[in-house]
Amino acid sequence: MNNPVQWFEIATIDLERAKNFYAKVFDLEFQFIEMPDSKMYMFGAPNLVGSAGALVHSGESRPSADGTLIYFTCEDVANQIERVVGAGGKVLVPKTDIGEFGFYAHCVDSEGNKIGLHSNT
Repeated sequence: MNNPVQWFEIATIDLERAKNFYAKVFDLEFQFIEMPDSKMYMFGAPNLVGSAGALVHSGESRPSADGTLIYFTCEDVANQIERVVGAGGKVLVPKTDIGEFGFYAHCVDSEGNKIGLHSNT
């Protein structure tokens, strides 16, 4: 079976602030989407490789540092860690060696969501 993950949504309080955080940390551009009950900035385009997802602002979503943890792939976790604080986030776990599985780090974004970073180097 292929990876069943198709879409994710990261809750925001301030959608523009969240977009700016992720744009700075990952050097990304976003596509704005307005739904009847929410506004979103989609990561990339829906036909690109990888799981699709968006930053979302709606009455049903609340940022959280507890619960589901989404990992973002990086060329080198250290590069994104350097950008996190300047973009309004904080580092919880610095770049950590996990042997044959590479390296990881945990951060909190500008909205209070805990995210993971992963790289092979």
